[in-house]
Amino acid sequence: MIEKRQFYINGAWVAPLAGKAHEVIDPSTEEACAVISLGGEEDTNAAVAAAKAALPGWMATPVEDRIAALERIYAAYKARGEDLAQAMSMEMGAPIDMSRSSQVGAGIWHLKNFIKAAKDFPWEAPLGDHAPNDRIIHEAVGVCALITPWNWPMNQITLKVGAALVAGNTMVLKPSEESPLDAMIFAEIMEAADLPPGVFNLVNGDGAGVGSQLSSHPDVDMVSFTGSTRAGRLISIAAADTLKRVHLELGGKGANLVFADADEKAVKRGVLHMMQNTGQSCNAPSRMLVEASVYDRVVEEAAAMADKVTVGPASEEGRHIGPVVNGSQWEKIQGLIEKGIEEGARLVAGGPGRPEGFNKGFFVRPTVFADVTNDMTIAQEEIFGPVLSILKFETEEEAIQIANDTPYGLTNYVQSQDGARRNRLARVLRSGMVEMNGEGRGAGSPFGGMKMSGNGREGGSWGIHDFVEVKAVSGWAAE
Repeated sequence: MIEKRQFYINGAWVAPLAGKAHEVIDPSTEEACAVISLGGEEDTNAAVAAAKAALPGWMATPVEDRIAALERIYAAYKARGEDLAQAMSMEMGAPIDMSRSSQVGAGIWHLKNFIKAAKDFPWEAPLGDHAPNDRIIHEAVGVCALITPWNWPMNQITLKVGAALVAGNTMVLKPSEESPLDAMIFAEIMEAADLPPGVFNLVNGDGAGVGSQLSSHPDVDMVSFTGSTRAGRLISIAAADTLKRVHLELGGKGANLVFADADEKAVKRGVLHMMQNTGQSCNAPSRMLVEASVYDRVVEEAAAMADKVTVGPASEEGRHIGPVVNGSQWEKIQGLIEKGIEEGARLVAGGPGRPEGFNKGFFVRPTVFADVTNDMTIAQEEIFGPVLSILKFETEEEAIQIANDTPYGLTNYVQSQDGARRNRLARVLRSGMVEMNGEGRGAGSPFGGMKMSGNGREGGSWGIHDFVEVKAVSGWAAE
């Protein structure tokens, strides 16, 4: 049993002031794999005080030195890649190969992109040729509370920490209590990078405790949160009294529009993307909208592809999917699968219960529903499991209407060989991101949504912009 009961505050590992023990459960075995401490208000206050004390000095640190610190973090992160991969695989169920490549790799990607973006960022720049004595200064927001989820832990931690740090902010990280071990390794990485005490602090806790304390704390200037829409709403309410900045990256219910002229790999790509990370991604293409003329073929293809997706323990190497994170998520997914059947959707792959051969572990059968209508529960609620809903459309206009008929607006997808159509759809789909024909977004592309998928953007220069204040100065003297 791993014991990680300390917090990282003011440059040192310290015992909790008001901690209580919390078991971390391995979702592949349903057994405890570690014990951490959940902090109390005294721990939150100590971490915020350390960040507040460190803020003036870190804000005044030349940007070149802040970039150099990020480069040290990048090097230390790569050196600890295997430790991070093993931790994430055990605590949240990502298969070890996927954990090494995608979960750890996401952090490498984001840190590298922040280093490049920071070197090109207009930290102090002229307003324009018409106003030679005006300057626009980008400076730190202040003390930032960073509240991160369990599903892509290093992806979200590096997106927040990298941008906040290079922008001159100090911070308190509260990772998910479901996946805290990788975050504690990340704190060791930050320690190895030799930052001034108090710039980075980590306190473990749950949302109702440390999360709400940070969200309402008068000395916290900004909250950056990734997680459920429900929790994002509560954080916004808690932050309102102090008028702090709130950045939210929340849920999604992405539509994947498959037209008759889609390429031959489009359906396979859509199913595998949906099943990646066991469906536990806010940007998952969970609604496949299919043009009527190819609907029957696509349903058959999607079902066959889902049947080929294998399930296995996270510790085993290979291209399978692992368990979902915990028992409550498993029960929620099972309930939604049953709801899909009850409301009349046609089950063409998977279904309720564990996959064959499993009698423990939070494993879910890769599931596909056909003949789904957009008023069904499975078409509207974020399932956060390996469950795909297939809907039919007759015209492009109907596809747009169905795709946009959701409270969410994170990512939509388009599969078509018609370039003019793709561009039309990209302009009218109501989401922060649109990905077409399987082409991934480029380095530094902004990640984020609209509507109930949140606000703000993460990644590259867009991510840095979210962690700075804009100061307008007149009467600037030539230097």
